[in-house]
Amino acid sequence: MTNERPVILVTNDDGIISPGIKALVEVASEFGQVVVVAPDSPQSGMGHAITLENVLRIERVHLFGDEILAYQCSGTPVDCVKIAINKIIKKKPDLCLSGINHGSNSSINVIYSGTLSAAMEASIDGVKAIGFSLLDYSFEADFQGAQHFARLIIQQILENGLPSGCLLNVNIPKLPVNDILGVKVCRQAMAQWEEEYDERIDPRGGTYYWLTGKFVNYDNGEDTDEWALANGYVSIVPVEYDLTNQHGIRFLNKHWNI
Repeated sequence: MTNERPVILVTNDDGIISPGIKALVEVASEFGQVVVVAPDSPQSGMGHAITLENVLRIERVHLFGDEILAYQCSGTPVDCVKIAINKIIKKKPDLCLSGINHGSNSSINVIYSGTLSAAMEASIDGVKAIGFSLLDYSFEADFQGAQHFARLIIQQILENGLPSGCLLNVNIPKLPVNDILGVKVCRQAMAQWEEEYDERIDPRGGTYYWLTGKFVNYDNGEDTDEWALANGYVSIVPVEYDLTNQHGIRFLNKHWNI
């Protein structure tokens, strides 16, 4: 039996100075020895990108108090997890927490999310992992509700664990903590971004583009993350890095002749 506190790696994709990561560090510190490794600048939408053509740099920072070992990294969220495990902690942490993201990572957003990709990288390495997102893009967002439910979910994962290869995608609605109705374990809603590129001309006559679009939910199910969030619940979607389509295996074996 050991009385050592668990080692908890905290990262994000909004950058190390974001209010969301500060809120998550405060909660994580209640449960274990926290190490922070996060990007030195915003990395939203980076997905599972890693740095190959440039060097990586890390720098010790003192943004969370002297008792918290914290580094900013020049790379992506996934780079942060890799270098944390290999060069800073030098062992697998007991838990990896990513976030708290400013904005939704529900439904198809999980594909693009640096927040979830950081957690997924930890899961690939055999570390229990959670990505947290709050449905509020404001820098002045109120994280009290997100902290309350992060605390409950972290306690559950430390006490009861997760299946191998499973990580959690947690989204919290933009509501006062007392107005959130509870937690729903959900499936990912079938939705997508209908995208357009806004074409413009710069002062020198060159053409440039801004990505625009709208999020469209095609899923009417009441067991989805989108339904839960729209109805005042925190959504938890268990996610895995194994992208094998089991239906596809059965279809190919039955219908293809190769």
